[in-house]
Amino acid sequence: MKIRNQILLLTFTILSVFNGISQTKLSESEQTEFKTKVQRTAENTETIISDFVQTKHISVLDNAITSEGKLVFKAPDLVKWEYIKPYQNTAIFKDDQLLVNNEGKRQNIDLSSNKMFRSLNSLIVNSIKGDMFDETQFDLEYFKLDEIYLVKFVPKDKRLRKFIASFELKFSGITAEVDEVKLIEPNADYTVITFQNRKVNTTVSESNFKN
Repeated sequence: MKIRNQILLLTFTILSVFNGISQTKLSESEQTEFKTKVQRTAENTETIISDFVQTKHISVLDNAITSEGKLVFKAPDLVKWEYIKPYQNTAIFKDDQLLVNNEGKRQNIDLSSNKMFRSLNSLIVNSIKGDMFDETQFDLEYFKLDEIYLVKFVPKDKRLRKFIASFELKFSGITAEVDEVKLIEPNADYTVITFQNRKVNTTVSESNFKN
């Protein structure tokens, strides 16, 4: 149970408050146009290297918890989250395995035996690429916020909703890439990950995904 909770926490920590910003809901034709653009971008994305800043807001704490790190992605499904500040640790998703290195303490977790964990791995990969508009798994809402797009996802799976009430992806209106991810937990705590200095389709060695 402890490992299960650790994986779920890690997944959704991987997986923005827009209060006060005018939101315009997209029409059906606008949704179709937007999804086509995002999916075209995702299909043309082979690698991503990006810095990120993760901010976790917990209601019982006065100050948010901020971490910094680097994301490395290689199609079809290699993902590495490397946290650099304030602590050094990595999480690698590779071949149905979660490879964790927490300040030198290594652990390999088999995801293939659990359908839910495999679904979470797919969720991570697709959210990074921006290709995850699956109406069989989520209730979706689409908005335009000035020069950006916001998509809100509410899981239909009751098991998933025990850990995540909803999450939001913020897309660049120019590149259709994911710029920001927000996770809202059932208790209203939330985590925001903002991507910076993104490099797409550069050479990424397989050695990046060794634990």
